[in-house]
Amino acid sequence: MGSTCEPWRVGVLFSQSGVTGAIEETQLKGTMLGIAEINAAGGINGREIIPIIYDPTSSTELYSHYAHKLLIEDRVTTIFGCYTSTSRKAVLPLVERVNALLWYPTRYEGFEFSPNIIYTGLSPNQNTVELINYLVATHGNRFYLIGTDYCYPRRTNRIVRDLVCGQGGSIVAEEYLDFDAGPNEIRPIINALRDRKPDVIFSTVVGQAISHFYQAYADAGFTPDNMPIGSLNTSEAELSLMGRDVGAGHITAAAYFDSVANEENTRFVRLFKQRFGENETTNMCAEAAYFQVHLFAQAVAETNTMETDILRPAVLGREIAAPQGRIGIDYKNSHAELWTRIGKATDAGNFDIVRESMVALRPDPFLVT
Repeated sequence: MGSTCEPWRVGVLFSQSGVTGAIEETQLKGTMLGIAEINAAGGINGREIIPIIYDPTSSTELYSHYAHKLLIEDRVTTIFGCYTSTSRKAVLPLVERVNALLWYPTRYEGFEFSPNIIYTGLSPNQNTVELINYLVATHGNRFYLIGTDYCYPRRTNRIVRDLVCGQGGSIVAEEYLDFDAGPNEIRPIINALRDRKPDVIFSTVVGQAISHFYQAYADAGFTPDNMPIGSLNTSEAELSLMGRDVGAGHITAAAYFDSVANEENTRFVRLFKQRFGENETTNMCAEAAYFQVHLFAQAVAETNTMETDILRPAVLGREIAAPQGRIGIDYKNSHAELWTRIGKATDAGNFDIVRESMVALRPDPFLVT
């Protein structure tokens, strides 16, 4: 990698604007906090990390464009980035072709493996299965599915359909919204919910449409006591955008919530607020973006190189004390062993944890077991 004093250059590819800009900006903040913390401690083997940052503005085409710029023109070999599965799939072919490494800190639909990705977000067995089991047990088995129209919601809902119907339940409807859906597009769904009265609404809506949907739900007079919204996406960041009272009572499955009680998280929350402002809250996406930087730094410190074929084996099997608890990267599939938690949103803008695993769960992205 050049002289011993040369900095470690990495790519950072998260949107700071557009329909998913709000949540991706928290991933950028988690990444930058991790880098700043490592550099303040002397860098990696005495060499600082230099991030090269681009804003793809929630555009699939720009993810591909900036990935090319990072990997070909800037000649980095590691990228921290991507939120939607569409953006990941847009970047992946080039990452594989040049044998680079993409660190992907977002829960996703599973059924994928690439030796050139380290998956640090939840896979379906770690969130979808647990959330459906919880919702069926506590609220009923008639589900209304609503998502944004792209691969992650559609593939996740295939899993949900099997899980619900396998427990004697039914899917009363399945609807999809555009990324930029607003109140006019959501109104017919609100009317359908009033007519069909499902036990549970399962939401894989992403981006700004999350706020529009929850606000329309509240305006319609629905209550989470008898028809909650269960989500894999709605975090503290979205609660802040929609109005904290609007999200109260609804349910999310995540590896991490801001309210996790351990020393590592207390420290993480404190550092996050010190750097970005007291009103800023952490969330599952920011936390994964943060701890994956530390995983990367540990592996580079051991190998003293960012060459993918040497670095990747040093990442596999590695464990770290993350804010969510102790986690690791599975040897076989490059996915993270992560905690499973069910949280109920409060009117303070955070989550009360109502169920959590005793340890991190091994990833099963293909739902083999």
